[in-house]
Amino acid sequence: MEERKESCPRAARPEAPESAACPPGRHHCRISDQETNGKNTAASVNDFSDPVYKEISMTNGYINRMTREELRSKLAEFKLETRGVKDVLKKRLKNYYKKQKLMQKEPLNGDSYYDYICVVDFEATCEEGNPPEFVHEIIEFPIVLVNTHTLEIEDTFQQYVKPEINPKLSNFCINLTGITQDIVDKADTFPQVLQNVIEWMRQRELGTKYSYSILTDGSWDMSKFLNIQCRTSRIKYPSFAKKWINIRKSYGNFYKVPRNQTKLAIMLENLGMNYDGRPHSGLDDSKNIARIAIRMLQDGCKLRVNEKMYAGQLMTVSSSAPLEGAPAPQMPHSRN
Repeated sequence: MEERKESCPRAARPEAPESAACPPGRHHCRISDQETNGKNTAASVNDFSDPVYKEISMTNGYINRMTREELRSKLAEFKLETRGVKDVLKKRLKNYYKKQKLMQKEPLNGDSYYDYICVVDFEATCEEGNPPEFVHEIIEFPIVLVNTHTLEIEDTFQQYVKPEINPKLSNFCINLTGITQDIVDKADTFPQVLQNVIEWMRQRELGTKYSYSILTDGSWDMSKFLNIQCRTSRIKYPSFAKKWINIRKSYGNFYKVPRNQTKLAIMLENLGMNYDGRPHSGLDDSKNIARIAIRMLQDGCKLRVNEKMYAGQLMTVSSSAPLEGAPAPQMPHSRN
């Protein structure tokens, strides 16, 4: 998780409701389907002059005035998740209602930009205090494969990696990650593990039959750790990892929260979830990040690539940029 990288980098459709209504005691805010059905049905979903958008806007205003218990009651009525802080509950109810109204107007094309999301969260060598000259090497390469159509974790990959520059792990690293010296001594070096990763992804037809994107908890996994590791292993940066979804940015933008509310533990807490597993285990961290991604998809967030590596530098990808999945994975060439 990025929140502890200063000390040691680390390296899942209910039926449409008959109406959206205010809680008992609130007047003139019930909006039924009968009021909007048949109004300008030929209008495009993207035509914001359509009356349905005025109705959605009005309903959003009513939702903003609901208490947390009223929000939870309405979400329960629609068989939606009722856990989370008030702002999360409001966003969930707004997106559910908006989706239902737009589907009544005109069927929407799919629920996600990609068929699969590959959640990656590296663990890397580290020392207490992390001296500036210390070279971080990846020692755990996990992937959690999320099916964006079923909203489930479909598969996982995990391999440990043998470090070469600093082959002996510090006690700090062992205690933090739970990865022992014996584990890394028996592991393959990074180029072989990367080849195994690529073969695993190929077997699941990612980038060929199915579109996909990498997703990380912050920028560091790809822009720093993978970048450093590829230089250390004298191989070029893999093309399939040049663009990814930084879930911290997606979460902050979607739920409208500040950056200090986008650390893994806080995101889980705000969504009403507890951390499952061992903190600082790459695979367990990846599974928990995947749980957040699934909940965001359920809440109506369209997760899409928002960061990339270009000429060795970290860059932001605009939401107006053409949408494309990651390419079919290939083993990168050696550096000269």
